[in-house]
Amino acid sequence: MIDDYLAQLDTVSSTTIRGSVARTTGMAVAVADFPAPVGGVAEIALPSGDPVLADVVGFQQDLTVIYPLAKLQGVRRGAPVRLARGSRWLKVGAGLLGRAINAHGKVIDEQPVPILPRRVPLHQSVPPPVSRPRIDEPLSTGVRAVDGLLSCGRGQRMGIFAGSGVGKSVLLGMLCRNTAADVNVIALVGERGREVNDFIERDLGPEGLQKSVVVVATSDESPLSRVQAAFTATAIAEYFRDEGKDVLLVMDSLTRVAMAQREIGLSTGEPPTTRGYPPSVFSLLPKLVERAGRTTSGSITAFYSVLVEGDDANEPISDTVRGLLDGHTWLSRRLASAGHYPAIDVLESVSRLMPDISPPELVQAAGVFRRLLATYREHEDLISIGAYRRGSNATVDMAIQCKEEMDQFLQQKVSDPAGLEQTQKALVAWAAKAAGKGS
Repeated sequence: MIDDYLAQLDTVSSTTIRGSVARTTGMAVAVADFPAPVGGVAEIALPSGDPVLADVVGFQQDLTVIYPLAKLQGVRRGAPVRLARGSRWLKVGAGLLGRAINAHGKVIDEQPVPILPRRVPLHQSVPPPVSRPRIDEPLSTGVRAVDGLLSCGRGQRMGIFAGSGVGKSVLLGMLCRNTAADVNVIALVGERGREVNDFIERDLGPEGLQKSVVVVATSDESPLSRVQAAFTATAIAEYFRDEGKDVLLVMDSLTRVAMAQREIGLSTGEPPTTRGYPPSVFSLLPKLVERAGRTTSGSITAFYSVLVEGDDANEPISDTVRGLLDGHTWLSRRLASAGHYPAIDVLESVSRLMPDISPPELVQAAGVFRRLLATYREHEDLISIGAYRRGSNATVDMAIQCKEEMDQFLQQKVSDPAGLEQTQKALVAWAAKAAGKGS
């Protein structure tokens, strides 16, 4: 009964603000005599069929700029526009677990509509900095390279930086399937339609889907839907966090969110700045990622994937996101080409909170591992052509002896999860063994 009333309220407009279409620029629509607030939801009436929903995104002189959530076919000059809602809300509840939804919170998996008794605003304020507890407890991800060498805390925000085709989706699937978090919220933004079912059925699997909510906005959907998918996933994660859960938020990818916002910004008249990205892109990113983290109720541990253009780690989005997060994991094309999966380049990756959440013996063991791996890489050319003479350098000799064991530790099959305690004990034991070899 309550759900019926709430559903009716969603369709009722509390305002009489109306206007008419004045012009279109790209996908953006300028509306005359329409003093609607930014963030409001408008409806553009069509001669036939359902109205087109749009979000109010800004103003140009005396016109209000709205951005539609669907195609503009059928929209004509002078078409009536009305304000449907002053802000956007989202239906949430435990019934979302195991389901796939679109950017607007509607189920798309052809199963019965779940009962969702709660409503939360799509855009919530960031928790006050001084109210956030310190992150002092690790979260098991089931991936040895992460748990042992890039330990991630409950409430930490990590980036996964990768070019195309280096195993990014497979790694994200491993994280979601094997994590110790109570709930997974997964945002697939700008993905090819074919890859959605591949990720759900192959990478996530039935056991991962049971405790997951998958938010989908494919590449053919409007830029506004793609941006909104990121905020929808974050709002759902916040709901479960406020219920006392430890949530794993995975977003693939943050770059496509930025590209969608670039389309919106340019359509509404923003000037392009760095590599064609308008200023709104760089103001949106911190508003999104800062909502993840730990509170007194629960935690949101976030992994944001970042597509690196031309494997350039210093392109604008990569550089900006790296400064916003608490660490980054770099996937190497060189390792992927050699069949080394997951293709995590440990030497180019860092977890800023690892010293705070890991025991001293693990931090020391990880340091030994990194030092030997760096030594081997520095002398790899000489070793591969046989120009290095054993006995010339004790550290290089130890690195050569340990290289095979280090590769075995870093490589992991998708179907071979590893527990946090097991991984850490194995790494500490290996470091002690390596020290014995060098003595």
